[in-house]
Amino acid sequence: MKISLLNSSVFVLVLTLSFSVSWGALSSILEVTPGSEDFIICLEFNSKNFASDSQLIVTPANASFLPVWEVAIQNTRFLKPSTPKPSVIVTPVNETLIQTALYCAKKHGYEIRIRSGGHDYEALSYSADVPFVMLDFTNMRSIDVDVANSTAWVQTGATLGELYYAISQKTDTLFFPGGTCPTVGVGGYMGGGGYGNLLRKYGAAADNAVDVRFVDVNGNILDRKLMGEDLFWAIRGGGSSSFGIVLAWKLRLVPVPPTVTVFQINKTLEEGLTKFFYKYQYVGPTIDRNLLIRTQVLSEYIGNSTKKTIRILFEGVYQGTIDALLPLLDKKFPELGITREICEEMPSVRSIVVFWGLPISTPVEILTNRSAITKLNNKVKSDYVRTPIPITGLKKIWNKFMENDESALLMMYPFGGRMNDYSETAIPYPHRAGVLFQVLKTVNFNGQTSDTTPTSLSRLAWMQSLEELLTPYVSKNPREAYSNNNDLDLGVGNANYKEASVWGERYWKRGNFKKLIRIKAKVDPHNFFRHPQSIPVFTSPLSSFK
Repeated sequence: MKISLLNSSVFVLVLTLSFSVSWGALSSILEVTPGSEDFIICLEFNSKNFASDSQLIVTPANASFLPVWEVAIQNTRFLKPSTPKPSVIVTPVNETLIQTALYCAKKHGYEIRIRSGGHDYEALSYSADVPFVMLDFTNMRSIDVDVANSTAWVQTGATLGELYYAISQKTDTLFFPGGTCPTVGVGGYMGGGGYGNLLRKYGAAADNAVDVRFVDVNGNILDRKLMGEDLFWAIRGGGSSSFGIVLAWKLRLVPVPPTVTVFQINKTLEEGLTKFFYKYQYVGPTIDRNLLIRTQVLSEYIGNSTKKTIRILFEGVYQGTIDALLPLLDKKFPELGITREICEEMPSVRSIVVFWGLPISTPVEILTNRSAITKLNNKVKSDYVRTPIPITGLKKIWNKFMENDESALLMMYPFGGRMNDYSETAIPYPHRAGVLFQVLKTVNFNGQTSDTTPTSLSRLAWMQSLEELLTPYVSKNPREAYSNNNDLDLGVGNANYKEASVWGERYWKRGNFKKLIRIKAKVDPHNFFRHPQSIPVFTSPLSSFK
């Protein structure tokens, strides 16, 4: 590009950008992010209304750059100067700017990162070690609930909490079978499959996606019919950001009773929790699919003593009344000791508030207040259990937790029910029949200045030792993992199938992973949409790899 053209375009840029900066300041930034001036000039040249679009573009020259980048980061572990940041942030309000940003990123050698809610456990939606443009969908979060047809169109920047609240304002007899964290973005969540309190009755979240608006690598806007069933299959659990940009999902809303019943009860070692939990492994996945009982395992000191115990919180939600729940539990799991006094009937939307750990009296409007929801500061790993863990194994796990400094949590979601009805190839999410529990393991870095302090490193080492201890008790060949709980410790190699299979088969299993690779090669053959654990493209034919 000739210097005279560059200077001319920058002059126009300075006049039109609402975030006015001097040429000296801009050129200083461009030394740090070389080429970004070409990207912005490209946007200007290809925009029909750049005066308006410019207000949606943020560069490091802006005072607002860090606040815009930081505000949606839900894991504060990555809020540090050393985390690589975008060269440009685009916060679109319409599809046209997304298409233009995609075109300009491709033309000028940028990668794209797509942030819907900011819950990426490895920061892959808002950080990269290469020059990149971040598409931040915070301004594209509309929700259109159609009660008559039991559907909702949800833009990719909307959160689960906003979706649940929007549904509740229209009806109390429909809901969406998603997760319990209100600030998770719908776009990324659906791309990984998604699970929550209704999975035993209605399956994974992505099982309930019926249509989509999607931008492919060539900038075409597609729906399910235009893209075809292979690509629609891939983006429902195979990591949609590997294939393109989801603009909005059309979701099936499912019937729920006007009120559900919620209970919470704690059990400790001193109360014989090992026997309770052992039986729970048989009851949780096989009981009436209207009931889900989640457990959270942690260690704590007994009162003010120096003696530790294990405490497990049993949290249940039943799609029905207390009067229907109590006879069911009396028959199937009387040892849990659930009584009328600890049960509460409430609308489905309020059960999300309670399962997120907030008081029952909390106004449900909090689900729409992103800044009111506490952010996390942790490292996460996942597993799947297919065979009940014997009592000897449970005791080893309890002892391991006793070694922890109260920074660890083990959360187990029972499967079974509707999840058993789906083939593992129905969508890319393969963890179906035979899975008893999905396991979330986490250590936090609370009280630490970073995840690299001696205490933080000790917590990570403890987590790795837990991984090793759990090996005999979790799924094998492959040891399954959940792609939305992405974990770069599993590997990032993708030069060939052998390298990529180390992590890819854990997320999707072999058959699904190979199918995802074949679809990727068709729709994005030059691998533009990529990150360290995206679906790879190989130069050698996939058939050459066993």
